[in-house]
Amino acid sequence: MEDEDRQGAHSAEQRSLEESPFEVLQNCKTSAENIVAEMLSVKKDGAPKSQLRELVTQMFLNLITLRQANRTILLEEDRVRMETEHAKPPIDFSSLQLQNLMYEKSHYVKAIKTCKDFKSKYSDIELVTEEEFFRDAPENIKQSVLSNDSAHDLMLKRLNFELFQRKELCKLHNNIEQEKKILLDAIANRKKSLSSLPSQFKSLKKASLPIQSQLGVQQARKLKHQSLAELLPPPLFVIYSELLAQKEAFGESIDLEITGTLKDAQTFARHQAYKDTGISTSLGVSKLRDEAPDDIEDMQGQRKRPRMVQGKESLYHSAALQVHPLKINLHVYDDEVPDFKSAKLIILTFEYLVKLNIVCVGIEASDDGPNNDILCNLFPDDTGLEFPHQSAKLIVGDAIMFNDNRTSRPYKWAQHLAGIDFLPEVSPLFFAGHETSDNREAAKSEGVRYSHSLCYQPNQVQTVLRRIRSHRKAQLAHL
Repeated sequence: MEDEDRQGAHSAEQRSLEESPFEVLQNCKTSAENIVAEMLSVKKDGAPKSQLRELVTQMFLNLITLRQANRTILLEEDRVRMETEHAKPPIDFSSLQLQNLMYEKSHYVKAIKTCKDFKSKYSDIELVTEEEFFRDAPENIKQSVLSNDSAHDLMLKRLNFELFQRKELCKLHNNIEQEKKILLDAIANRKKSLSSLPSQFKSLKKASLPIQSQLGVQQARKLKHQSLAELLPPPLFVIYSELLAQKEAFGESIDLEITGTLKDAQTFARHQAYKDTGISTSLGVSKLRDEAPDDIEDMQGQRKRPRMVQGKESLYHSAALQVHPLKINLHVYDDEVPDFKSAKLIILTFEYLVKLNIVCVGIEASDDGPNNDILCNLFPDDTGLEFPHQSAKLIVGDAIMFNDNRTSRPYKWAQHLAGIDFLPEVSPLFFAGHETSDNREAAKSEGVRYSHSLCYQPNQVQTVLRRIRSHRKAQLAHL
């Protein structure tokens, strides 16, 4: 038995020398697992204990082999570590040499790039051509000798000539700067004197007002109306321009006056512009304020505002009947009297309802009832009690806005005069085909067509004024 164990140990040692330590560990592990399995089977089967002794002996041999393999692995590890330490200094030295060479390479590459990108002092200077140099250069520059190389000597001469020209330009620049400074001082003094002119003009203008009133010159009033006309809403501006053109072109016996304060109009225009665009227009309004005559507020302050009659004018406070702060007063005179200024027939007031987009007309300071209103039915079927277009009716609904208690009404001829065009509620062709069935509606349609034809005449302003005069004269004749 002992001889067999020695032979087994000897054979195991030979195998361990032939195999690598890792293979020996693997084989020992497998052998140990098999021995443990046999020992369990022997104990389970109740075999004699002699077999267990043999298995224990084999297990000890495996443990000895494992320790031997472990020692071999540790010795191999020490050997490899020593070899690594011996091989590391040459590698570190080679790496350091490589880094030095790479650094030198980058240095040489930068130096080469710097040399290639080098620009001389005159590379970016736009020198004159050789022909211009020989033609314009002074003689002392052309005759000087700066180098033995002819090409280099010519380049140096051209550079000197460029320097000479730039010095001359610097002298010219300094002279111009001095002249500019003198001119700026002169301009500043003139601006200072001009800034005092508005106050002088204002005082002069106020001093000339009595003279203008004595001489009949209405320059201040004209400037005031021009400034206020710029703030009129488009419909009232159209009426104002048409009436003014009629007066200036044909000498119509009328006078125009724009009532309302400039401040209220500017505030309303600024509010409307901000509401429509969301952009503040304070700059534009301030410009209009600066361009307006200085005596507008004085002249408007002297005029008394008409007192609002509680009850009749309470509807103005509703949102639907929001009125623009500026109005137009039309003074109509008798054109048959030589001195027409002494024969004033009537004063009409035009106002604009912003939300409803309609123009209303009324007689100023009129106490006449609705039956004696000369504007009612000035044209056929135009009483002014109904809205002229459907959009206004949709806005107010079923509310009756214009009745006998209200003197200012939206007459259709006023809308045409203001350039507000609209379609009739029912097509005239509808009534043309139903004349036999409903003569009343057909007659009404005929009256509407007749009214529209009168309003759309080329001389509609003259037609309206002629009818106003005739109705007013007829009213005065019956008094």
